Amino acid sequence: MAKIMVGTCGFYYTDWLGSVYPEGTAKKDYLSLYAERFSTVELDYTYYSMPKAENLAKMLVDGGPNLTFSAKAHQSLTHKIDPGHWKGEAETYRGAIDPLLKAGRLEAVLFQFPYSFHYTADNRRYLGDVLSCFQGVPLAVEFRVAEWYHAKVIEGMRKQGAALVSLDMPDLAKLPPAMDVVTAPFAYIRLHGRNAGAWWGSDEVARYDYLYNDRELEAWVDRIKRIEVQADKILVYFNNHARGQAAKNGQSLIEILKRAGGKDMEHGEHKPGGMPS
Repeated sequence: MAKIMVGTCGFYYTDWLGSVYPEGTAKKDYLSLYAERFSTVELDYTYYSMPKAENLAKMLVDGGPNLTFSAKAHQSLTHKIDPGHWKGEAETYRGAIDPLLKAGRLEAVLFQFPYSFHYTADNRRYLGDVLSCFQGVPLAVEFRVAEWYHAKVIEGMRKQGAALVSLDMPDLAKLPPAMDVVTAPFAYIRLHGRNAGAWWGSDEVARYDYLYNDRELEAWVDRIKRIEVQADKILVYFNNHARGQAAKNGQSLIEILKRAGGKDMEHGEHKPGGMPS
């Protein structure tokens, strides 16, 4: 049975003051306070800015001894790919995450490709090439268009040992289906909210501005049960970060999983032992 870890996509949000962090909390203290609630975090700044090893090494200290990290791949590897330079960017990124990897606290590098990244021969070739630059690193891949979700891609992910991300997002045409296929020793789940009205044509805050209710979160227990018999570990990250909603939903899911049988779940971590069927 799988170890289940729950966290959020990012933690460095000033609009979490008052709801997640006490009013007046200094930014330098955000991560240590976050680690009191959750056992893992997905770093999103590594998408916007190329990470540096010294900064990630400091986060290992600031987050305390138990917090683990997933890191979103830099935009130069997913959204703004320069055919002449991406290999150098991949090499730089690979070197920067070394402190997390050596500390045994890197859960995965997430490659999240945009809606415009279609299932073409060139993109398939690029995907294989860029993932091969990260040998020895746990990898997760998220596509934002449904055309990637079929048997050939699933088999390719299994051969690569990369996790095909399970998604919760609005039920809109051409977006990925709700599908849980385990293609790696670990499973990777991202919950983006279900704000269908703001998904297209809005900024990232509005797109993910959504608060799951308990009924919607409870429905995830059955999905997680099906996944946990196939994976050693399940990583669950909430991306509906506006006004601390991701943290609120993350903690709600932890409580729901506890009620479902994860009595030993603490700080967002459910240790192996499984939930009753």
